Amino acid sequence: MSYLLLLVAAVLSILGWINDSDGLTTAGWVVWGAGILLLLLRWRRGRRAFASLEQAEAAAAAGDTRALRALAMRQKLLGDFTEAERLLRAAVERGDVEAMWEMGRLVEQRDGLEASEPWFRMAAERGHFFAKRFFRPGHALNMDGGNPL
Repeated sequence: MSYLLLLVAAVLSILGWINDSDGLTTAGWVVWGAGILLLLLRWRRGRRAFASLEQAEAAAAAGDTRALRALAMRQKLLGDFTEAERLLRAAVERGDVEAMWEMGRLVEQRDGLEASEPWFRMAAERGHFFAKRFFRPGHALNMDGGNPL
């Protein structure tokens, strides 16, 4: 629906410009606004996939990596690092790059930066933006420039 509105907005805007019609141009702006608003609402709804803890647990049991990661972060906040690690490892086994990054953060918090290096490297090798920054020369895991990706 939102894409259709954006298409209609583009047509109205072009017609308003070609015909020098303020009415068509105004209608185009209104439809642009509605289309963008619908896109934002759709994006926001997609970001909040779990309305309750039970839904997240059911999705995690089905193997949803986002749910596993969300439950792991909850356990980390509650101070249960063992359960958080178990959930993150399950997500990592399914190839979730964000879980690799979060596992590195968990290990860093618990055991220090050097112990977390394999997890950050794993995430960086799979394209995680922030993990890759750790391995730039002069950064946290590559201070002397001798530990590149």
